[in-house]
This record gives sequence, structure tokens and C-alpha cells, in this order.
Amino acid sequence: MVPENIHDFFVACASVAGALIGLLFVAISVAADRLAREEAQSQVHRIRAAAALAAFINALAVSLFSLIPGQKIGPTAVAAASSGIVFVAAALLSLIRRHQLRRRVLLDIVFLFGLLITFVVQLINGADVLAQPGNSGAVYTIASMVVICFLIGIARAWELIGGPSIGITHEVTALVRSHHRGIHDGADRDSSQPQPTAASEQEPRGGQGP
Repeated sequence: MVPENIHDFFVACASVAGALIGLLFVAISVAADRLAREEAQSQVHRIRAAAALAAFINALAVSLFSLIPGQKIGPTAVAAASSGIVFVAAALLSLIRRHQLRRRVLLDIVFLFGLLITFVVQLINGADVLAQPGNSGAVYTIASMVVICFLIGIARAWELIGGPSIGITHEVTALVRSHHRGIHDGADRDSSQPQPTAASEQEPRGGQGP
């Protein structure tokens, strides 16, 4: 059973999830050209869109069913988490089938595993609520997984629309490479300048008698 002190939280989450799903549909329509292509990179974009939708739908379903009087949050958490785990498995198999397990999609794989862990934790706590309906600690954990689903879904939607990404690792690497490139360019310019020879160093002494 959902504790009374967390009731308003699920009300807010249901509203936020509905709004984010609507915005995601707008983002998908903006990126429709990239999603419709048959190239391998388009599959990555489709997985991003589906991952964001799966995260938002999970948050929406758990939040709405938790507002219904009775023992609804446990079965809903288990069902939604099971569907999410199946989706993550299908997404990883799709990347393997298209030979997309490369370094450039490493961030997408990390997000998929993060989503998988979220669903597994939700599944375990949903089962705990089914076994012990008065276990408020499990309900609070499920609520935390709803928040994590929001964060993962927003991050996936941002990647879907091609939003700029500024990471500390990327910026430090670029700075180091730029510094080394400047050192090498300076060394190349120095090596390209003609070096004076012994003959050219001896200037003619004109106008002097014997």
C-alpha cells in the first residue's frame, strides 16, 4: 500500500511523465528523417527514442496505478519492470546484430545498462510489495526508480534531437591534443627554416688593405 506522505509525489510524477511523453513525440517528429533511414546509425537513434519512451511510460504507469486505492503499485511495478527488461534485451541484441557495439555508441550502451539496473531494482521491490503489502521502504525505492527513469529518459531525448554535449573528459582530451598540436607545429616551423652554414657565417671584409 502506498503511504499517504508519498501520494502527492506520485501525483506530480504522473503529470510530469505525461508532459514529457508529449514532448518526446515532438522530438521524434523533429528527428523523423534520421529515424526513417536504413543506415546502421539510424538504429542507434531509434533505440534512443524507444529507451526514452520506455522510461517515461514506466514512470507514468507506476505513478498512475499507485494513485488507485488498493494494492496496485506492486503488480504495476513488476509488470512495467518486466517489460522494460525485455526492451533493453531487445535493444542490445539489435546493436549486436547490426555490429554497433563500438566505442562511439558506448554512452548508449551505458544508458541501456543503467536502465536495465533501474528496472531490475524496481522488479525486486515490486515483488517485495506483493509479498509484504505494508513494506513502505520498497515503495520508496520504487519512487526513486521513477525519478531515475525521468533522468534517463530526458538524457536519451536530448541525444535524440542532437543536443550539444559538453563533457569534462572530452574537453580535457581536446585541450591536451590542441596543446600537443601547437608544440609539434612550432617544431616543424623551426625545422623548416634554413640553417646557416660555415661559409655564410664568414662575411666578406671589403675595403681593408693588406
